[in-house]
Amino acid sequence: MGKRSHDQTGYFRLIDPVLNKSTGFTEEERDRHHLRGLLPPRQFTLEQQKKRVLANLRRKESPIEKYIYLQGLQDRNETLFFRTVVDHIEEIMPLIYTPTVGQACREFAAIFRRPRGLYVTAEDRGRIAGILANWPETDVRIIVVTDGERILGLGDLGANGMGIPVGKLALYVACAGIEPSHCLPIQLDVGTENAALREDPLYLGLQRARLRGEDYDSLVDELMQACQEVFPGVLVQFEDFVTPNAYKLLGRYRDRILCFNDDIQGTAAVALAGVYAATRISGVPFRDQKILFLGAGSAATGIADLIVPALVREGRSEAEARQRLWFCNSQGLLTASSERIADHNRPYAHDAPSMTFLEALDFVKPTALIGATGRPGTFTEEALKKMASINEQPVIFALSNPTSNAECTAQEAYEWTGGRAVFASGSPFGMVEFDGQSFRPGQGNNAYIFPGIGLGAIACGARHLNDNMFMAASQALAEAVTEDSLARGAIYPPLPDIRRVSLAIAVAVAQQAVADGEAEVDCSDWHGKIEAMMYDPKY
Repeated sequence: MGKRSHDQTGYFRLIDPVLNKSTGFTEEERDRHHLRGLLPPRQFTLEQQKKRVLANLRRKESPIEKYIYLQGLQDRNETLFFRTVVDHIEEIMPLIYTPTVGQACREFAAIFRRPRGLYVTAEDRGRIAGILANWPETDVRIIVVTDGERILGLGDLGANGMGIPVGKLALYVACAGIEPSHCLPIQLDVGTENAALREDPLYLGLQRARLRGEDYDSLVDELMQACQEVFPGVLVQFEDFVTPNAYKLLGRYRDRILCFNDDIQGTAAVALAGVYAATRISGVPFRDQKILFLGAGSAATGIADLIVPALVREGRSEAEARQRLWFCNSQGLLTASSERIADHNRPYAHDAPSMTFLEALDFVKPTALIGATGRPGTFTEEALKKMASINEQPVIFALSNPTSNAECTAQEAYEWTGGRAVFASGSPFGMVEFDGQSFRPGQGNNAYIFPGIGLGAIACGARHLNDNMFMAASQALAEAVTEDSLARGAIYPPLPDIRRVSLAIAVAVAQQAVADGEAEVDCSDWHGKIEAMMYDPKY
């Protein structure tokens, strides 16, 4: 005997995460869609279902168990998943993204339940457009792609890096109201240099050495062309590529397609916003900032590359602006005489004698110290006490992710500066009590920036994303910080405000795109237009 079709039984609605309401189907819907008897008799509201989700979530003992539970929920009921994330973003964002996503990527093969997104491999040359056409949605507006070579601060995780695009796109939806159907995560699997993964019988990716050189470049080029062919005008976000490739790909495509690199430009914009906001606490004008970076990779250099035009706007010449930005790597201060200077670091390699990081603090006398090393404990007690001796209120940004890789903890930053630090980190730290004061550490997470930038770019039909748009996003984020937040030491808005903040950023980006001639459409009321576009998860 054969089975009835899904259309006859309505059962397909219970296994389709987009259509499924589970116990939320009304009496009329149960009759109309042939669901009678397939569900328990009692109907529950979305709010009631969310309470059940939270109760089950909070029973899980570890963050990775909570991550797996939430992924399962997204696979079952997309609306309920996003409603829960939106309403409890402060609790759930650390579970679906950093820091938990780091462990999820390390264990990706072991916790794999159901494929999400598209896998494009080194063996797919010549047929990538056809693979993209296999995606069930045709109106894709945002793609997040990684090749898994530099996942957070964890290194080469190969195809396990898929957890990053999946998590980033969940934040696009939750933080900026991008329609879930408009989002596509892509894992570019070109192999891995991680020997443990290549030998792991459960590893899901290609168990071969990484594709390099011209073969790699041409494969990425085919992918970029296919993205534009299958999804015209789509925004491509590059994520967690190793520094040389990150700069190479951004330089190759930024003037050809709508794209950006979040590790370079997103990190830069959120850090610039933090520096802007920190001036309201320290009293040191932005044009007078002098910044020392510990770490000279794509994230740190990207921040400097955006601070330069921001300083130029404040009246500095480009040469003066660059002279106010210094870099240290594991060998010490980066100078004009340093050996093996990467091209992206060269503009910041100034004339100076060689010296250690601690010596550089005395030499540069920075107003702000920004860490992007991927190594914990690099902001030592001696270093932070030096910063406190140089500045009344030293600006300390420990931006490396996940939390275990932060250059210092929030507690250390406040204790070692006598409670005078203006502190921010890349991953969350809880409230800190020190010397009778309560501090709420700011989280300089890219989630404050990239969702709003994507929303604004989509809204105005941006052709490209330029530095002016990222600076506009930074200013909008900094202006969203209230005096109450500043009084508690926070230089970023509270996470529950993130949809409001993303809307403000999107408006600023769209307006800047119009001003720069980069927008396909204009609008007299960008706030109203963009707010009306934002996805609100409900039945």
